[in-house]
Amino acid sequence: MNVVTPFEGIGASVRRKEDLRFLSGRGQYTDDINRPGQAHAWILRSQHAHARILSLDTAAASAMPGVVAIFTSADLAAIGGIPCGWQIHNKDGTPMAEPKHPVLAEGKVRHVGDPIAVVIAETRSQARDAGEAIVVEFEVLPGISQTTAALATDAPRVHDDVAGNTCYDWHIGDKAMVDAAFEKAAHRVVFETTNQRLVPNAMEPRCAVGDYDTATGEHTLFTTSQNPHVIRLLMGAFVLQIPESKLRVVAPDVGGGFGSKIYHYAEEAIVTWAAAKLGRAVKWTADRTEAFMSDAHGRDHVTRAELALDKEGTFLALRVDTHANMGAYLSTFAPCVPTYLYATLLAGVYSTPAIYAEVKAVFTNTVPVDAYRGAGRPEATYLIERLVDVAAKQCGFDKIKLRRRNFIPTDAFPYQTPVALQYDSGDYFSTLDQALETADWAGFEARRAKARLHGKLRGIGISTYLEACGIAPSAVVGSLGARAGLYEVGVIRVHPTGSVTVLTGAHSHGQGHETTFAQLVCDKLGVPVSNVDIVHGDTAKVPFGMGTYGSRSLAVGGSAMEKAMDKIIAKGKRIAAHLMEASVEDIEFDRGTFRVAGTDKTKSLTDISLAAYVPHNYPIDEIEPGLEETAFYDPKNFTYPGGCHIAEVEIEIETGHVTLINFTAVDDVGRVINPMIVAGQVQGGVAQGVGQALLEACIYDADGQLLSGSMMDYTMPRADDLAPVSVATHATLCTHNPLGVKGCGEVGAIGSPPAVINAVVDALRDYGVEHVEMPATAPKIWSIIHGKTV
Repeated sequence: MNVVTPFEGIGASVRRKEDLRFLSGRGQYTDDINRPGQAHAWILRSQHAHARILSLDTAAASAMPGVVAIFTSADLAAIGGIPCGWQIHNKDGTPMAEPKHPVLAEGKVRHVGDPIAVVIAETRSQARDAGEAIVVEFEVLPGISQTTAALATDAPRVHDDVAGNTCYDWHIGDKAMVDAAFEKAAHRVVFETTNQRLVPNAMEPRCAVGDYDTATGEHTLFTTSQNPHVIRLLMGAFVLQIPESKLRVVAPDVGGGFGSKIYHYAEEAIVTWAAAKLGRAVKWTADRTEAFMSDAHGRDHVTRAELALDKEGTFLALRVDTHANMGAYLSTFAPCVPTYLYATLLAGVYSTPAIYAEVKAVFTNTVPVDAYRGAGRPEATYLIERLVDVAAKQCGFDKIKLRRRNFIPTDAFPYQTPVALQYDSGDYFSTLDQALETADWAGFEARRAKARLHGKLRGIGISTYLEACGIAPSAVVGSLGARAGLYEVGVIRVHPTGSVTVLTGAHSHGQGHETTFAQLVCDKLGVPVSNVDIVHGDTAKVPFGMGTYGSRSLAVGGSAMEKAMDKIIAKGKRIAAHLMEASVEDIEFDRGTFRVAGTDKTKSLTDISLAAYVPHNYPIDEIEPGLEETAFYDPKNFTYPGGCHIAEVEIEIETGHVTLINFTAVDDVGRVINPMIVAGQVQGGVAQGVGQALLEACIYDADGQLLSGSMMDYTMPRADDLAPVSVATHATLCTHNPLGVKGCGEVGAIGSPPAVINAVVDALRDYGVEHVEMPATAPKIWSIIHGKTV
């Protein structure tokens, strides 16, 4: 009886290999790691948004049980501050303001949660008890939390040496061309909005374990990171000044990141430095409340946008003015988020001929802000897709027809936008048509009328979006201020008996890399998925790589693997030619089999790999033994996923509660490697986008006190806040990477917020509502319906 092996290559919905260990509790996260003789760290953090440290008394704390040491900024005076990985220049060409970001506060605290001292003790509870016994005398200073208010001439200065709290004043586009277009426009639409601050809230809080080998002088850091090589580079070279050969960074299983675990954090430097200082391992694990005031936050834009249209509704020009909150310090990638990941996406899917954007980045007395799932692209998409709906309403155009009129034509690719980027492929008409049909847009008015009979308001909203992914290429991002290359590495190691180990610089924290990367190998080399192991997250094992963010894993990391497999096949053909006494040019390869063209003479990949490692019959003078290849991939361009999302909501008139009824997502993510994993990524992203649209907001008072500092005050979406998500794809292949992939990890969080808010506004059409700021909470909607303020 022949057993048919199911296809596991590109396009197959292979079940995730990694899920068995996660579901059975056998994953290994950083907090699961305990080193021999380790001590525990607890960090004393500021309860003030802005204050001068007058004195710091650790005497009582030092005498408490179990205390090993207490360190303050004076002890760390010899080390550097936490570096920023991206530099932006002002409109006049001068560099941005880049104040020092100390590991422990030096003289001043600048946000609630700013670290002041670290206590090392035998147990975590002892460290905490001692930390709470430290006496700090503060001179409380005026603080500032709101972005626009921080720009006022009389606003308190977050950093004494940064005038006006302005990090940079940057622009892109042709202002004169935009101004001229507005002069001749038949319609001018103005829209103002705030894209609220969010707390990432990954399921696994951050954790770091520092270890030190006194015999070799080698440092090891175990950390919850999306890119261990970048942490090694930043911390080793700029903070602790450790040779990279003496610093190993390991990121084991990571329970979600969403951008918040990209960055180099103070705690990583603290435990690494302290372990060497004490000669023993030191472990720090955040609790959830601590995460609210120590993990980088996301979003926080205040924007005014103007759209010029002709009398038929054709877009003529777009003008955007954005104030972006940086928080108290510059996080690793923070400066590029409101600039090159936001303003360069303001064309969206539309052929707007002229765009001009100004972005002012502002320091405030709040937690630093950096990339959060989508990183700039959700902010751009939200602005554009809300603006298009507002324009349709104000100017009397149908919102679908207005979008169609202004879509970039399918035959216009490659398409050069007015804001630097060149899109290589896309078909926005097809994703729109497919989404409209799936969501039954035509039948919506009947559903609206039926809901009204039951005392509910029903609305439908649409978002046609585009994003830039596969963050790279190095030459481009380097010219834009990136202080590191953004390539990726892939190593393919074929073992003697034909199994394969893949070493990748990409990092998995929920994306399913151990499955999808194995599928690439299966598809190309014919090796069963079960015989492919993926190794990542350890700088001692993997050549230098740049990690996972910006939906770059397959587009950049997978392409590096593809190049390495091409090298494996090329070497395999040389070995096969020798074994089968043929010329290399006559050897063909297809999914695990080398064949002499036009004959039945074949050798399997296992035959070749065994010969490579057991070279009894081998041209050893011509070909080195072994079958392992390394490749680096630096793409020529970003990738550009796009699509159409449609949300349908109901509002209870009596309470203002918004219920998501249906959600449709049709996305162009390029070639789909695993449809099941793509669907999961889209659904997860939609959940986060719905959370922002309806529930989530990080709130500070005017002086910088964090008011939403726990799950009691910050509402995360739960299962009953969501609706079934219909996920489909319509692929146009990326033209410049070998896989044709574009990326899927962030599309759900990018397309969904404007679709949901457009639906909410549509439901409230009889109340004269043109816009509802996120989150559209029940009290906010109730006050609109009943004409009251709460």
